[in-house]
Amino acid sequence: MTATTVKGETFCRKTAVDTPLTREEMRHAVSTLFAPWRPRVKRLLIVPPDITRANSGAGMLTRLIVAHARERQPGVHIDILPALGTHAPMTDHERVEMFGDLPAPLFKVHNWRTGLVKLGEVPGSFVNEVSGGRLEYAVTVEISEMVAKGNYDLIASVGQVVPHEVAGMANGNKNIIVGTGGQDTINKTHFLGAVCNMETIMGRAENPVRSVFDFIEHRYLSSLHIAYIQSVMSDVTTARSGMAGLFVGTGGLPFREAAALSRKLNITLLDTPLKKVIVYLDPREFKSTWLGNKAIYRTRMAMADGGELIVLAPGVEMFGEDVEIDRLIRKYGYRGTPVTLAAVTDHKELRANLSAAAHLIHGSTEGRFSVTFAPGKLTREEIAGVGFRFGDLKTLMANYNPEQMQPGMNTVEDEDVYFIRNPALGLWATKQQFAADGGK
Repeated sequence: MTATTVKGETFCRKTAVDTPLTREEMRHAVSTLFAPWRPRVKRLLIVPPDITRANSGAGMLTRLIVAHARERQPGVHIDILPALGTHAPMTDHERVEMFGDLPAPLFKVHNWRTGLVKLGEVPGSFVNEVSGGRLEYAVTVEISEMVAKGNYDLIASVGQVVPHEVAGMANGNKNIIVGTGGQDTINKTHFLGAVCNMETIMGRAENPVRSVFDFIEHRYLSSLHIAYIQSVMSDVTTARSGMAGLFVGTGGLPFREAAALSRKLNITLLDTPLKKVIVYLDPREFKSTWLGNKAIYRTRMAMADGGELIVLAPGVEMFGEDVEIDRLIRKYGYRGTPVTLAAVTDHKELRANLSAAAHLIHGSTEGRFSVTFAPGKLTREEIAGVGFRFGDLKTLMANYNPEQMQPGMNTVEDEDVYFIRNPALGLWATKQQFAADGGK
């Protein structure tokens, strides 16, 4: 695995679809991360995902980056800034679970409301152009002061490329722009994706939201020394589970190449719509509907009209990842696009939190199918209050035991049900629906 230069971008790849990459292959890939900044990196910032991307391989990659830097660059100063975006900070237990024995003082906490630097803005005319005239607001560009003014010789952006409801494909420059970004940037890019119809965005590397991210990167991040290390994971529920691809370098090539592989491995296309789907949310990863509604986002193009989605959510105890977003979800609920857009027009508090409005659109079924949500701690009244059916977790876990069901179609007491062990790992759609929404 050697680094090459393509149109001024340093780039290397390693793929092993049938046999997951070994630790040594990952270590070799990590070494190429430093190539453009040799011979010396004195200050290193690593930006990995948080525990909500536990299956990304980023914990291992971060440990390898730290080990390589310390071995090859004695005395290097290292900071680790998990790309939280709007997520709650990791607990000590979560940090250790994901990143092992890396010392706690290395880790810093991003706050999307404070500690930011304004870099400029994306003009409303550009947003109008990429949205097809749906929106015309300017987007203020803010990122973490650590990223913007930390004087790092290298910023290593680590993450998994996988289908995503806002950005089409997660990661690439999104990891910096949203993961370490501020309110206006996050709010307005999320809302842009929702208004432009996420069915036409999910699973596609090129879309209106990515166009805005690329604009921001080219205009405002070019002076930062950013290199990307992008993983693509095969289905962790199968015998071939593990890291299927690793793409390293500067510029957009690592993301685009990883997105092409993810499109092949992480999208399940079905011949017919699914009438009943059971989705399990691992309590270590999903504690809110803000995250857990991936059960809805990632399956809605596979669901049959009139079908039922049952979400087994033993760890879900809240709606939003912070207090204000939680309050807004409780107040406005998952009522569908027309109701949510009307609420944005009528209520200043929702206009000031457009990422919340976007989430409410994403989490709706638009009346096509029902959602039975079985949470670990939220009450029947709380679940009903946001527009879902309440499911008794104990009863449903007994009926549809995640430990006994296989990914895909199962027969449970003469009933055909489709089981998904972790909705964060991919995208499910019918061939007809995906093609109809531009997925060819």
